[in-house]
Amino acid sequence: MNLKKIALQMKEMIKQISANQKNFFQSGQSRDVYYRKERLKKLLKVVQRYENQIFEALAADLGKPAFEAFTSETLLVEKEIKTILKHLKFWSQPQKVKSSLLNFPSRDYLMPEPYGAVLIISPWNYPFQLSMTPLIGAVAAGNCVVLKPSESAPATAAVLEKIVSEVFDPGHVCVVQGAVETGKALLTQPWNYIFFTGGTAIGKKVAMAAAEHLTPITLELGGKSPCIVDGTTPLKKTARRIVWGKFLNCGQTCIAPDYLLVEESFKVPLVEALIQEIEAAFGPDPQQSKDYGRLIHKGHFERMQAFVAGNRVLYGHQTDAKSKYFGPTLVEPTDENHIILTEEVFGPILPILTYKEPSEIHQTINRNPNPLAFYVFSHNRKFTDQLLREFPFGGGVVNDVLIQFANANLPFGGIGNSGIGAYHGYKSFELFSHFKPIIKRRFILDLSQRYAPYKTAEFNLLKKITRWID
Repeated sequence: MNLKKIALQMKEMIKQISANQKNFFQSGQSRDVYYRKERLKKLLKVVQRYENQIFEALAADLGKPAFEAFTSETLLVEKEIKTILKHLKFWSQPQKVKSSLLNFPSRDYLMPEPYGAVLIISPWNYPFQLSMTPLIGAVAAGNCVVLKPSESAPATAAVLEKIVSEVFDPGHVCVVQGAVETGKALLTQPWNYIFFTGGTAIGKKVAMAAAEHLTPITLELGGKSPCIVDGTTPLKKTARRIVWGKFLNCGQTCIAPDYLLVEESFKVPLVEALIQEIEAAFGPDPQQSKDYGRLIHKGHFERMQAFVAGNRVLYGHQTDAKSKYFGPTLVEPTDENHIILTEEVFGPILPILTYKEPSEIHQTINRNPNPLAFYVFSHNRKFTDQLLREFPFGGGVVNDVLIQFANANLPFGGIGNSGIGAYHGYKSFELFSHFKPIIKRRFILDLSQRYAPYKTAEFNLLKKITRWID
């Protein structure tokens, strides 16, 4: 069978899947709040039942230890389901809003409704959690979903497909496996909403495909997230938190500190403390540690090598291409135009830069604006507040890293090159819902002045009145 015929068959299959989703949505079943809650309750039970298989799949794909698999993947998924189940009935009701005197008497409200058929394209770095969390929000809002997991994490993708097929009718939610060509074929279909998590370059292509059908989109991307350290915080605790956040999941975290920007006189003691904390966490040989992961594939391993090349290595850079092991690495960039300072690292390499004056912080960060995350370690409140006000970013933390992702009450998303739209908790329900504005009026008051023919005296009076009416 030639490639052209295979591509044609795949396109027809995807077209049929898209049609099935739209037919199921038109049946009205997914709109029923009771039905949504029952599916989510079952999803929670099945995720808990498959927990060990999920852990095994994440270990196979990323070398992820069970502790990380639980805390950064399954636990967050379970929390998201529980949060939504607790509030879904209330969120799904029409929301009353203040009416205008211009429409008196009336009742005004917003009615949430699902978009319809939603396409979710998920990444490989947190392949379970970043697939399930948007899926949960889309289902909670009453949509039908097609999930395209990353082909780079095949073991997790297989478990995702098992779970979804056990919980949902295939017309309601289904998983489509495949590589780049499958993703392209999916994007040719006229979806009602597209949710993409991944790199900025691919995100731009997704946005172009969505524009073809004027499809609303959410893009969860990345960027060069700075971590500013001014030397006023406890050295050991500061280093421990940075090491944890940077080397979790072998550095393959979109909100990990991408680089450190350290007050110059604090650089040497901080580097020493970082080395101590790396070895306290993973031992003198992290390759032997059961708590240190692996890079996703050979291509990413080679990319990491390119990030180190030409820079001064301060610590680490032990590697093993066969097992995709890349040890925790600290580097001092030697050229401001090197890719390590222009592209998101997304791996276990931490560039360390210094500053003398606050103006230098601006120069460095403005070379890569709109990061997904922004971290500041400082006890100087004036300093931190000024930084938080002056720079646009997706989400920020003072004196810690990553923890903004764990609070379902905080929306998660980027700005500019780091993304469009935000989700988690209520924001997920809101994201996948269109809120229809509705006004209901009665006939007990119907001013004749609104109708033609218009009289000059009444028009002048109307102008005076309306200027003090909200």
